[in-house]
Amino acid sequence: MLEKLIVSKTLRVPVSTGAPGDGAPVARQLDAALLDAGFSASRAVLEHVGALAPGPAMDLAATVVSAVRELVGDHVRHNAYFIGFPDDVPDTVEFWTGRLRAAVLAGGGSATDEQLRSLLGTGGVNLLDLPGYGTYQHTYDELLAAHDAFVAAAGDRLTVLHLGDSAEAEASRLYLALAGGAVPLGEADLAILGELAVACLDGEQPATVPVREHRAVLNGVRLVLGRPLVAVDTTTDVLRLACQVSGGDASLATPTRFRAFRRRERRVLLAALHEIVAASPDKLGDVARHAEPWKRLGERLHPHEYAQWPQAREVFAVARGERRVRNLAGRAEAAVRTGAADRAATVLSAAPGLLLRSADRLLRLAPPAQRAAVVDAVTAALGSASGRVLCSLREHVGNRLAPVSARMYANRSRRAWVGRDERPPLPAELVADLSARLDAEIGARLPQPAHPLLVDPDVLDVALPLSGKAAEGGFAVLPRGSRAPVPGELLRFFTYWRQNSRRTDYDLSVLLLDDDFHTAGQVSWTNYHHDGVVHSGDITDAPNGATEFIDVPLTVGGRYVVPQVYIYAGESFDEVAESMFGYQTRTADQHGTPFDARTVRARSHMRGEGRIALPMVFAKGERGWQAVWLHLYLHGRPAFNRVEDNKFTTADRVRALMERRYLTMAYLIDRWRTRTEVTTWDGRAPDGPVTYIGLEAPDNLPEGSEVYTLDRLTELIPA
Repeated sequence: MLEKLIVSKTLRVPVSTGAPGDGAPVARQLDAALLDAGFSASRAVLEHVGALAPGPAMDLAATVVSAVRELVGDHVRHNAYFIGFPDDVPDTVEFWTGRLRAAVLAGGGSATDEQLRSLLGTGGVNLLDLPGYGTYQHTYDELLAAHDAFVAAAGDRLTVLHLGDSAEAEASRLYLALAGGAVPLGEADLAILGELAVACLDGEQPATVPVREHRAVLNGVRLVLGRPLVAVDTTTDVLRLACQVSGGDASLATPTRFRAFRRRERRVLLAALHEIVAASPDKLGDVARHAEPWKRLGERLHPHEYAQWPQAREVFAVARGERRVRNLAGRAEAAVRTGAADRAATVLSAAPGLLLRSADRLLRLAPPAQRAAVVDAVTAALGSASGRVLCSLREHVGNRLAPVSARMYANRSRRAWVGRDERPPLPAELVADLSARLDAEIGARLPQPAHPLLVDPDVLDVALPLSGKAAEGGFAVLPRGSRAPVPGELLRFFTYWRQNSRRTDYDLSVLLLDDDFHTAGQVSWTNYHHDGVVHSGDITDAPNGATEFIDVPLTVGGRYVVPQVYIYAGESFDEVAESMFGYQTRTADQHGTPFDARTVRARSHMRGEGRIALPMVFAKGERGWQAVWLHLYLHGRPAFNRVEDNKFTTADRVRALMERRYLTMAYLIDRWRTRTEVTTWDGRAPDGPVTYIGLEAPDNLPEGSEVYTLDRLTELIPA
């Protein structure tokens, strides 16, 4: 349903085409239902719903409420193992002893406390065998009855929904933004792009599709529906397309099992290959990088049957090793091996993006006599590379004045590992020179706003969204390295999962680190209490869904609070029917059920590779507590992962990320200050139209204003 997708993605309510009438009662019900979920409808939305007939009004209201409840995780029931959580949670060993005593009594025996504790200490007890361990002992309704009504507070989240255009217009706008964006989309948004590509196939199309994975999604739809392909200009574009329509990975990071292609599809793919190679034979140089997928694809396309496209057959000859073609990277590497970094830079000048990604290495390897030539080549490439590459290089250069304590690598699947930083720092004068050149090029590419800039200060600490693959989908989810203030006096983490076909046990844990990133304590299923931090109890089976909570008072000792989700047993994050992580903030006197949508500050999916999820870290600094997004996954063990076994690896990754200086929205705003008027949003309506940049759109901007909120920040990355 397009309407629900649009609300979820843009927080805009599409205009209904339903019959007019008196929908005022429905509008009042909608307003109340949204407030319960921490949302509010703008006056325009309520007026629109109120002007519809009751039937269409109810349909629209139901769609909106369903969409926002799913956004914050309120579409499922979040039960807690201990019905009184956060109160009445027993000591861990006392609880285990009680479960063991219940098992002994059920067998007709008896044992003293000393005997039971001694037995627990031997490690020979399977907790899953104890009566009532790991499964809910009460219903969700009983949990509700055991808690007082939620106490609302002025600081609770309230997210405003705005009225949009028709569903078709909103879908087209979103489609053009996603397809034509300069930033690669994450998995969730790529799926949305695929849906929109079908719905918008006959409408307006983006002028350019700069990201090649986006091209694969669009062309996958076009290939299946018999439409001409667009923007296919390399052999790898064809390979990505074949992976996409086979249900595989268009990024080529993981192997794809190619499906059988219809004869018409084979003709389209082979003709595209023929035209690409005929126009530029050098593009055969990319084939060897993906030789195995090409060989497997050749078995499906049967190129030998199509004599009219001889250049297509050359692609598969290169893949099989029957013809050798040296690519740019190979020629550059040969120059590096002879000590000619300047010649390597000259070779890579034909591929500006590749040259800029190699700039650090070439500058480190270049002798003093060659360094000026490398800098000149890099400078010449700045005008031809994408804005995203320029911003990435600017961030990288800003972190190269000194070695870091640990160098963290994160791949497209958000898997992270840490290594020693053995690179010598770049000279300070070189860093300053490159930074100034990059600043000038990036600033020159920023579009000139039609109106003065009005900036929400909360957006300044958001890291530039240079890749959607470095973040999960969800609600109020920010790019890796972004910081957000944490209000309130109490943090409450929650994780929810629902298994598909076998018993699955996820464990929510918290690791506390001191100023030097040393362990200061932990709370998990093995330790329910520490310094005021409380665990809600261990759930070990989730056929109907399960939730675990951890409360962290913001008076806790330690500098860093690191929530984590461990797969102890069962299905991976990619295999379960549903999994999520989120956090709530509350005041000390706020009570109610463990989960209340009005206090949810952010909720993210958990769909990465690995057996341990590190969604974010909370850091205490001069400005109070801040949430810092990690979006990382650790490999872990196949089963039985515990926080006790990963203290050092977790601390290393947290330290590497916290010490890195990320390029944020404040950087772009500073580039704009030299060209246009920039003011800070203080809640008061401006006198005239503005270009507003913030996390959420306010409700009192003048007509004609342009609004860039969280879902549109990628559009501000220079082209």
